[in-house]
Amino acid sequence: MTTEIKVPVLPESVADATVATWHVQVGDTVARDQVLVDIETDKVVLEVPATSDGVITEISQEEGATVLGEQVIAILSEGEAAAAPKADAAPAAAPAASGKVIDIIVPVLPESVADATVATWHVAEGDAVSRDQQLVDIETDKVVLEVVAQEDGVIGKIIHAEGETVLGEQKIGELSAGATASAAPAAPAAEEASSGDGVASPSVRRLMTEKGLSESDVKGTGKGGRITKEDVEAAANKPAAAPAPAAAAASAAASSALGERSQKRVPMTRLRKTIANRLLEAKNSTAMLTTFNEVNMKPIMDLRKQYKDVFEKTHDTRLGFMSFYVKAVTEALKRFPAVNASIDGDDIVYHNFFDISIAVSTPRGLVTPVLRDSDQLSMAGIEQGIRELAIKGRDGKLTMDDMQGGNFTITNGGVFGSLLSTPIINLPQTAILGMHKIQDRPMAVDGKVEILPMMYLALSYDHRLIDGKESVGFLVTIKELLEDPTRLLLDI
Repeated sequence: MTTEIKVPVLPESVADATVATWHVQVGDTVARDQVLVDIETDKVVLEVPATSDGVITEISQEEGATVLGEQVIAILSEGEAAAAPKADAAPAAAPAASGKVIDIIVPVLPESVADATVATWHVAEGDAVSRDQQLVDIETDKVVLEVVAQEDGVIGKIIHAEGETVLGEQKIGELSAGATASAAPAAPAAEEASSGDGVASPSVRRLMTEKGLSESDVKGTGKGGRITKEDVEAAANKPAAAPAPAAAAASAAASSALGERSQKRVPMTRLRKTIANRLLEAKNSTAMLTTFNEVNMKPIMDLRKQYKDVFEKTHDTRLGFMSFYVKAVTEALKRFPAVNASIDGDDIVYHNFFDISIAVSTPRGLVTPVLRDSDQLSMAGIEQGIRELAIKGRDGKLTMDDMQGGNFTITNGGVFGSLLSTPIINLPQTAILGMHKIQDRPMAVDGKVEILPMMYLALSYDHRLIDGKESVGFLVTIKELLEDPTRLLLDI
């Protein structure tokens, strides 16, 4: 039986997408919920997992190809995964003599970061690892640092478990270099995997986070104890069991149940706590106000439709809407310097450069990496820069340098279907522009009613620095540049 691998349904404001990265090849054996391919839209990267175990028999759309929502891009033959022949398997061997012990340590933290948290161990004690294999994720306030194995060997000891606070260059585990894992305890390992410690794909881990579950709460029924989405749903819908008398006090601290209704207490991640503190600080420390306008997107949509194929062929990157937004914002910032400024105590700091923060949604939360010197970038350079930031955000590879700075922020809630919103200022900046869903609406044009693709713009700004005249003028400038993109080229 064959299954079609399709592009996910795209948001209404997204016309098409690009095949970013294939993680498998024709002939590869895959497991259910394994991520097969990344599909890139204007702002977010969508993961496409396998719907069942099987073998990839055909890939019809290669990396870089432009695709539409629900388009078939590959074929998966179910049930053809060939198990490794047991006859050829190496017999259970006694543990090899341990080699030198290498300390697993936390990377050096940036100067502005005091401590970090052990986010996720990707290995367990006794696991065999290879050189450069990812061992653990260390989470700081904004970025996740990956710690990899320095040599082939076996994990000997894990000193600091997930959730513990650690310092820079602190020892968190040990690796026995050159050792090999014993094959004897294979059955117990399988039992442990089936009890909840099995491997989960990124999409399944995100679903567990949304449901407030950890891997220990979910019993994996997939191949090799792999956790599937059905396992997560079953665990989420499972009525809370009555706690044992000895564990009643501990259970009460984490979960309270009333009949079939239950609550689960999950600690905030460092990033979520930082986001919460910064948003609250912005609300309490600024005189924030939001002004609105709307823009006719038909000129840009027509221009994009006419030149997107030539643009992609010439620059090896797709032409999206964000490059137009960034260009228009950069030009408006030149005309209204106060919007590109910031307040430092009793001083106003005017910036003569244009670093634009781009809000990017990641599995860990919303982050705002910086696209630097946008005034010096071409449309292709802007598209490539945003694409690199989006991929780094999705993979958790954003660095502190990527996050620091930025004079103005653009956030595009339209990719998620938002029609209108009031974005919150990203301190220490003084303004943020919210883009929204492009929706056909009846509009009066020269005394006649026409159906046009319209989008609301929302500019939130600090009224202490930016007056109403400047804020409205800034927003009208963006509207005029987007409705007549030729002005961007002519600098008028």
